[in-house]
Amino acid sequence: MAVSLSWVSLCLLLLGVMAGVGSGDFLESRTGKTEQSSKKSSMAGRSEAAEEALNEHAVDNPEEVASMVEMSIRNSTERRKLGYLSCGTGNPIDDCWRCDSNWQVNRKRLADCGIGFGRNAIGGRDGRFYVVTDPGDDDPVNPRPGTLRHAVIQDSPLWIVFKRDMVIQLKQELIMNSFKTIDGRGANVHIANGACITVQFVTNVIIHGLHIHDCKPTGNAMVRSSPSHFGWRTMADGDAISIFGSSHVWVDHNSLSNCADGLVDAVMGSTAITISNNYFTHHNEVMLLGHSDSYVRDKQMQVTIAYNHFGEGLIQRMPRCRHGYFHVVNNDYTHWEMYAIGGSAEPTINSQGNRYLAPTNPFAKEVTKRVDTATSQWKGWNWRSEGDLLLNGAYFTPSGAGASASYSRASSLGAKSSSMVASITSGAGVLTCRRGSQC
Repeated sequence: MAVSLSWVSLCLLLLGVMAGVGSGDFLESRTGKTEQSSKKSSMAGRSEAAEEALNEHAVDNPEEVASMVEMSIRNSTERRKLGYLSCGTGNPIDDCWRCDSNWQVNRKRLADCGIGFGRNAIGGRDGRFYVVTDPGDDDPVNPRPGTLRHAVIQDSPLWIVFKRDMVIQLKQELIMNSFKTIDGRGANVHIANGACITVQFVTNVIIHGLHIHDCKPTGNAMVRSSPSHFGWRTMADGDAISIFGSSHVWVDHNSLSNCADGLVDAVMGSTAITISNNYFTHHNEVMLLGHSDSYVRDKQMQVTIAYNHFGEGLIQRMPRCRHGYFHVVNNDYTHWEMYAIGGSAEPTINSQGNRYLAPTNPFAKEVTKRVDTATSQWKGWNWRSEGDLLLNGAYFTPSGAGASASYSRASSLGAKSSSMVASITSGAGVLTCRRGSQC
């Protein structure tokens, strides 16, 4: 098929315009209080040159410039029918999209592959693509166009991708706005050795394909959270991903390790969360779900933890739960030093089809730990193990009457047999995705 000049011209005209950094009055801090910020100049005064600097990063499809001719000659009968694909791993997320060799053209297909309580998180599916070209983070109040910070604070939905491999060392927390996907596929992207990701009072966020490690406490500084708002941030703990008062969040296929506090923490009324296909290593307190024993808003929390590999160098909290409803399904636990799953404040924990390999330490064989709670209290909590594979002396201490209504609220997908866990979790962590071939 010949390439039409008019078709090429039309594609070039599709390169988009994106809103830039504006000014703001207030920013809600992690304490939930509204703090006053400084006034900046109006967006109305931005020069044409500044507008053009923004335009190059927002496009309808980041592949259409680099692959325009290739796409135009591809025979439509050769396109993969995504609805009928099955890669045969038994992992429903991966089988939904990974076998497509044209994944880079169909990136947004990922948003339709979610499972569990966070399955309705669409991220930036309905927005444009934003191409990160600059790993810098020189000014957290006025981030440069082309940086990751500039992308995540925008008000409009965006699907954020990376032009090349990069290491991003953040000066302050990366505060995400709603309806954003960070998609690291096709590049080797590390967020490391500085601040990391905060998902606070927002909705519909997908974080996929990032190496996040060596996160440090930061704060007591001004940070922008949208084009029109910035404000004072108190000290952050140094989590890899902190989810605070947010909903419809999906954390998938990331490699996380060695941070100052948690790797994934969800607190203060957060819910509708899926944590899937991640590879966790070399960390003490891996995952905290629930703010405190006294914070009763977390009673509505629902979190799915599925298809993750909890690997070498881990000690505890995989996860540590409070109050809500937690579905722990088809994960591979190959390392822990103290315990795997802990909790307090009467959480409901539904453990199904996991593989638990206990350490050699004879005093650390128990999968579960009720934290600072008397047996007379926790014996009524609904914790169950169903179809789990318990190896090397591992044992799960169940409790409660097994109320069907409680487990219904802690059930979010059908569990596969624990014998399939090795296959299901074989691709946990960041995937190697190259253009023109399957991930």
